[in-house]
Amino acid sequence: MLDLAAASTESILHEVARDDLRPSRLEAEAAVRMLIRWAGDDPARVGLQDTPARVVRAYEEWFGGYWRDPVKILGRRFERSGYDDFILLRDIPVQSVCEHHMAAIQGVAHVAYLPGENVVGISKLARLVDAYARRLQIQERLTAEIADTLQHALQARGVGVVIRASHGCMTTRGVHAHGAAMVTRRLLGECAHEPYRSDILKALSASA
Repeated sequence: MLDLAAASTESILHEVARDDLRPSRLEAEAAVRMLIRWAGDDPARVGLQDTPARVVRAYEEWFGGYWRDPVKILGRRFERSGYDDFILLRDIPVQSVCEHHMAAIQGVAHVAYLPGENVVGISKLARLVDAYARRLQIQERLTAEIADTLQHALQARGVGVVIRASHGCMTTRGVHAHGAAMVTRRLLGECAHEPYRSDILKALSASA
């Protein structure tokens, strides 16, 4: 079985194409029916008959990030045309799934970078966040993956990423800490040092 959490993007894109490593749609639907029975209900009753197929289709959307290459998302670049200050996109929606309980992670990401020779369209920053979010995740790794990829792909002078999110694994079960939110951040390059560090953190924290 392919370890999707440990595999590189390139190996994931290569390996998931192999039919022997991925269950069939029918097998996936059968697994959902088993979970329905385990929960105590009857998958054959009218209201649940189509649920396994719906769940599998939903999984294709929720976990579509495994089939997207984050580096390619940032492939089309433009000259920065003399602009040398940081670029910030706030309040990017984050919809992810906790890898420990497969509960929802919902929040926002704020992404900033100091461009090197090139910039990217702002929609690409949102697509980058979404590509990593639509995988089984922990927030700490999600934050690092977004920052590291942006730094590497753009050869940016610096990168800052802040994510604020609530976790269903602690709001709907266990401690039931309703309203609690977790904040993670990663600063790289010049963004990790003054004078940019203070400016970046102030700008990022304005929405966080």
